[in-house]
Amino acid sequence: MTDYAFDTLQVHAGVAPDPATGACQVPIYQTTAYVFKDAEHAARLFSLQEVGYIYSRLTNPTVSALATRVAALEGGVGAVCCSSGHAAQIMALFPLMGPGCNIIASTRLYGGTITQFSQTIKRFGWSATFVDLDDTAALEAAIDDNTRAIFCESISNPGGYITDLPAVAAVANKAGLPLIVDNTLATPYLCRPIEQGATLVVHSATKYLTGNGTVTGGVIVDSGKFDWSASGKFPSLSEPEPAYHGLNFHKALGAMAFTFHSIAIGLRDLGMTMNPQGAHYTMMGIETLSLRMERHVANAMRVAEWLEADPRVEYVTYAGLASSPWHGRVAKVCPKGAGALFTFAMKGGYDACVKLVDNLELFIHVANLGDTRSLVIHPASTTHSQLSEEQQRAAGSAPNVVRLSIGIEDAGDLIADLDQALSAASA
Repeated sequence: MTDYAFDTLQVHAGVAPDPATGACQVPIYQTTAYVFKDAEHAARLFSLQEVGYIYSRLTNPTVSALATRVAALEGGVGAVCCSSGHAAQIMALFPLMGPGCNIIASTRLYGGTITQFSQTIKRFGWSATFVDLDDTAALEAAIDDNTRAIFCESISNPGGYITDLPAVAAVANKAGLPLIVDNTLATPYLCRPIEQGATLVVHSATKYLTGNGTVTGGVIVDSGKFDWSASGKFPSLSEPEPAYHGLNFHKALGAMAFTFHSIAIGLRDLGMTMNPQGAHYTMMGIETLSLRMERHVANAMRVAEWLEADPRVEYVTYAGLASSPWHGRVAKVCPKGAGALFTFAMKGGYDACVKLVDNLELFIHVANLGDTRSLVIHPASTTHSQLSEEQQRAAGSAPNVVRLSIGIEDAGDLIADLDQALSAASA
């Protein structure tokens, strides 16, 4: 089905009429386990000689349908769905890492990801080095013998910065390392990281994929293009896996090695499973993904242009603006638009930002993004509050910065709401 256009795939990929009832929409398979045909069938499933369903911590028909759809949209060979975007990041790293290993991560990441990489992964014996990925020389210098991956966001949260994916991929390829790209803000409609050199793509399905604020979920998409056996650095994939009766995943499964390892080992042992109802809601959301993203981008452009012209605003970070230092990357990295998340700085500083948030009426004050509704948050006091001011500024979340996630409402109404809130904040 991958030969079809995006708009067709977002409706049809992963879906077939239910064989029992003829149901057009994928049913919610709300079941824990699946009956084996006989003992031989069970043995073949457990040895990965046959693909099927064993236990819903590993695979579930509704969740598998979602994985197939997202893999098709991203141009990957397979995908694994899990419980959240943060879970997807750990799941992506899990087959690659070991005690003493490190990753190179962009300095421009969501605050929760910075915390996960700078603090939490230390408990696994892993570490992260943060580098400005615009400086490819610094990126190359940061790589050492223990580096196992490079991680970035296609469009960064919160500033809407666009990563030069082909340039970063070139460094990763030269070093023989996988490039992991968080494509949550762009979605596969605006950006296809695998076509630009990414090895793995991760999503928080909580955001634009679902689009309506009802689901918490994550997805990892495997390009199937990385040679896990070339360097000897990825023994979980290239050598006999002691946690799965000595199976050599790459030798046995080839391009699908990462996907099957993430199911057979990752979901089995970490248990970061997506629930079937959440998968069902996400699939319904994806059916309108291209339509929503077109409106999100158009609205974001209008709002960003208006804010940039307002004297109460110091600057706007939206890459769709001709004034943005990243504007030149839009056509190359995100040819259908620069997304709908960006920040703007207020001349009144921290206190003015707080007043603005408190006076907005249409914009909803929540710690989320990618909803059909327009959302607002002050990162320095919330999502990035665990970071130092230096880290906040590096991540694009200085104390005088407000983050907007532009929804699909009427753009004129959004501008009017921002105008009255700016007046209140500047009074």
